[in-house]
Amino acid sequence: METTLRMTERSMPLYAEVASRIVYLIEQGTLRPGDRVPSIRELSRQLQVSINTVKEAYSQLEDRRLLEARPQSGYYVRAHLPELPAEPVVRKPALKPTEVNLCDVYQMVMNDLHDPDLLQLGVAFPNPDLLPIDKLNRMLASESRRFRVQSVSYEIPPGCERLRKQIARRSLQTGCALSPDEIVITSGCVEAVVLALRAICKPGDTVAIETPVYFNFLQVIEDLGLKALEIPTSAQGGISLDALEYALEKNAGQVKVCIVLSNFNNPLGGLMSDAAKRQLVELLERYQIPLIEDDIYGDLSHSDNRPSVAKSFDKTGNVLLCSSFSKTLAPGYRVGWIAAGRFQKQIERGKLLSNVATASPPQLAIAEFLATGGYDHHLRSIRRAYARQVMIMGDTVGRAFPAGTRVSRPKGGFVLWVEMAAEIDALKLYEQAREEGITIAPGQIFSLEGKYRNCIRLNAACWNPRIEMAIETLGRLAARLLAR
Repeated sequence: METTLRMTERSMPLYAEVASRIVYLIEQGTLRPGDRVPSIRELSRQLQVSINTVKEAYSQLEDRRLLEARPQSGYYVRAHLPELPAEPVVRKPALKPTEVNLCDVYQMVMNDLHDPDLLQLGVAFPNPDLLPIDKLNRMLASESRRFRVQSVSYEIPPGCERLRKQIARRSLQTGCALSPDEIVITSGCVEAVVLALRAICKPGDTVAIETPVYFNFLQVIEDLGLKALEIPTSAQGGISLDALEYALEKNAGQVKVCIVLSNFNNPLGGLMSDAAKRQLVELLERYQIPLIEDDIYGDLSHSDNRPSVAKSFDKTGNVLLCSSFSKTLAPGYRVGWIAAGRFQKQIERGKLLSNVATASPPQLAIAEFLATGGYDHHLRSIRRAYARQVMIMGDTVGRAFPAGTRVSRPKGGFVLWVEMAAEIDALKLYEQAREEGITIAPGQIFSLEGKYRNCIRLNAACWNPRIEMAIETLGRLAARLLAR
């Protein structure tokens, strides 16, 4: 960009010339979706125009939906995404319990993790380049020296007290007021959900669950000999409460528990409003059905506003809140937790019986990282990075895939849900992509009823030229399948 605007005879107002400069940089790819543009004062100085001129230019670009203003942060390039995925249709006759029997696709996708030659876009792993690996490992070593005996001892349930205190303090940000004694440390969030299901259900019981849903939960339900009742879920507002209430009425007495990812659910990225969370808690309380709430992505809001949890509206201990540090800090540390309400004793006993305790050194390291304020600083950094990368990948999908493709616009987390033309089989796309050295998650594994055959989930935690080329390759393969 030139440092000044030429003071010659103009065919357009000065603010329009400033706006056209920004548009040119966006069209040429110099400024990408999610990039921060120069501040008003900075651009005024660069172009030697008044601040009001730049303000008017940015206002015009906001109206054209090319820029967006973020409070206390500045102006950013908006993503040019295709339209949102269609809202799931509530088909009342389909709201009945289903025996869980997933095909081998799930195992195929997980086995892809062992192939170093595949570009991993299928499994929702965080970006290792954004994790504080060196800091955590230094703390792992220093805390193990500092607490020599504790680091090699069993931290029997409820787990490391120092870590539970830090989690309890952070719970205030979610609208809760938890005490350390209400928290049990687990080996990841999945174990927390498994312990909750074992505490509440027996084989043959029915679990109400979102659809599409994180495929690991479907595997857990299958392994425990339970049935699943799929409830339609929105890419914008989360689980359909009307559909849930209808399903509970139709299947009176059969549903023993409900599992919901209330914040940035996986794979759609939907965020429930506070009003919806309150309504959900009250609805399940009325039917005396416990709620297992998974909040693993809650800390990864793309804004500075960390959303509340449904647990904050719980007055009777009916909500079991589960989370972990696997998506934000260290997947391999396997440190999660559960605030189990009135099921606390059953959870502690189940944890003790299943594997005695979660490893002590990772608990100590994460406790120190939280206590020193490193976690909040880290979150501010990765939130901005994931917001940008999700927008860029979504924009690239919109350009590379056949016309009519729809992509989610999550406000947190790092996964994207892509809905292609009905004629495109996601499993065939998965097979062809694998031949090109790319692995994705086909939509079939996110449901029990063979739904979402034309959908895929993509991991947007990383972005680089190789991934950009991979998205373009997926788009070409999808177009080829559609043409056939």
